[in-house]
Amino acid sequence: MKIPRAETALPSPNQRAPGSALEDWIRALDYTRTLRKSTDITLPFLINELAYTYGDQPALLGVTEQYTYRRLAARSSQFARWAVAQGLATGDVVALLMPNHPDYVAIWLGLTRAGCAVALINTNLLASGLIHSIESAAARHLIVGNTLAPIVAAIAHRLSTNVQVWVHGACPSEPWARLDSIADEYSTAPLAVADRPLPSSSDRAFLIYTSGTTGLPKAVNVTHARVAEWSFWFAGMMNVQPTDRLYNCLPMYHSIGGIVAIGSMLVRGGSVVIRERFSATSFWDDVTDTDCTIFQYIGELCRYLTLGEPHPSEQQHRLRLVCGNGLQAAVWDEFQRRFNIPRILEFYAATEGMVSLYNCEGRAGAIGRIPPFLAHRLPVVLIRIDTETGQLLRDADGFCETCDVGEVGEAIGRIADGAGSPARVFDFYTDTAASTRKVLAGAFSTGDRWFRTGDLMRRDAAGYYYFVDRIGDTFRWRGENVATTEVATVLRACPGIVDAVVYGVAVPGNEGRAGMAAIITNGAFDLGATRAHLIAHLPAYACPLFVRVCVTFEVTSTFKLSKGNLVRQGYANSADPVWFNDRGTGRFIACDEALVLAIDSGAHRL
Repeated sequence: MKIPRAETALPSPNQRAPGSALEDWIRALDYTRTLRKSTDITLPFLINELAYTYGDQPALLGVTEQYTYRRLAARSSQFARWAVAQGLATGDVVALLMPNHPDYVAIWLGLTRAGCAVALINTNLLASGLIHSIESAAARHLIVGNTLAPIVAAIAHRLSTNVQVWVHGACPSEPWARLDSIADEYSTAPLAVADRPLPSSSDRAFLIYTSGTTGLPKAVNVTHARVAEWSFWFAGMMNVQPTDRLYNCLPMYHSIGGIVAIGSMLVRGGSVVIRERFSATSFWDDVTDTDCTIFQYIGELCRYLTLGEPHPSEQQHRLRLVCGNGLQAAVWDEFQRRFNIPRILEFYAATEGMVSLYNCEGRAGAIGRIPPFLAHRLPVVLIRIDTETGQLLRDADGFCETCDVGEVGEAIGRIADGAGSPARVFDFYTDTAASTRKVLAGAFSTGDRWFRTGDLMRRDAAGYYYFVDRIGDTFRWRGENVATTEVATVLRACPGIVDAVVYGVAVPGNEGRAGMAAIITNGAFDLGATRAHLIAHLPAYACPLFVRVCVTFEVTSTFKLSKGNLVRQGYANSADPVWFNDRGTGRFIACDEALVLAIDSGAHRL
């Protein structure tokens, strides 16, 4: 099968000539057009053709392991054969808990070629959150990186006996079989169709977890069609060439770091430089030494770089493009000017795939727009909402009210209502109740269905959208969504805490919202023990930075906790004692006037 190619002559990738934004859209449409003509185009199917086309060109470049296209295809075949040998059937789920590594990609390519679905588990999860993610996926096998094995060992006795654990990398302290060594024993030849049929584009490829408005992470079903669409669409938007190298230090359990950044480069013969994590001090040397031309960012990483001291290599790179989301307007111009970045491609996309916006023009602060000629294919609307309660505002006929220009509202995306519908298909979560909560029926007419993003946005007169905040019980911090219900549950289990309410508060100069908890305590409460409890049960980004000790909570007429005043008062205007979780000293310290001024000015780092 022929890999889709652009049909339009395009300018040099380093030039943003007039009309180039339109060419970005046309190129992305060209690349994805073939996908709508066939049900066979999946990444597991393409990898062997890509190996034939690009051979010994570099595909994945890790610190200790580097795969050419030929080697990546061979390695994925070994994992596919291992899956078949284990008796894994089409549709079975394997959970993957590993740090960033080239084998991370080879494993999911091989497992999905064998027809399995791969649950990408957040490597920051601990205890109940980890158990929930594994068991809610109904995983038959769990593959864990050796550095994360102690975390799994601590909860292994609480896992279902049907889950078999395998370790990747040397781990003499645990009894599990070493998968990477076992895979070496299998043939590198492509798995024959007679041994296992190719997956269809409609088959589930992944379960990717996203924090909802309440509770523990929920798994989004992601089909092979979605994976292929993401890969080819972003390859078109970024004008990926075989000479490109993308720097990827985003977590590979997320859809962007683990699929978009990988797939968009592979389908066009580019290379991905994989790093386990971001380092502000070594970033520019690493990008320069590895000759990267693209950087996949989240806004917080760009902010860290602009706060850093001047670096000798910060303008010696070959980056022609940075692509990502969450880059604040206040950081945008300084980041682009200081580091001599030719082009910034900001976008907004939900893992569920229902709402997508792209800022091809590089307008600072905007998350994207939808060209008029694509409005029928990407129907997105902002609707009026009570931002305090999250309730929709409806007109006299019971239908939703659309926002005026400049007005803040919730973004919703139209769900396809049948074959040939120009709208997108919603593949739902594994949790039926969670899926139901995200579908808005009868928004503008009887029978229509829309996906609720839970995100507040505004749109300007030129059609550009700007992110404002998240609705309800979820906020974003350090590039991660934090579910307040989960954090409150952990706090309530801590000795000395009678009740807890968790919310996000704005901190000057920081993207998203910092976690804050208001708590009611009894005589057994101890700040040090509380901090240790939080660290043991929550990822670092979810641990509250501020704790307010209250005598009582304000409740509504229906006895629900009211967060409105707490959020408005934040960490600086409280009549109650507020404590700051100071990572520098490793303890809670009093959030007095001097500390508030230091935090507000940026003198005290969070």
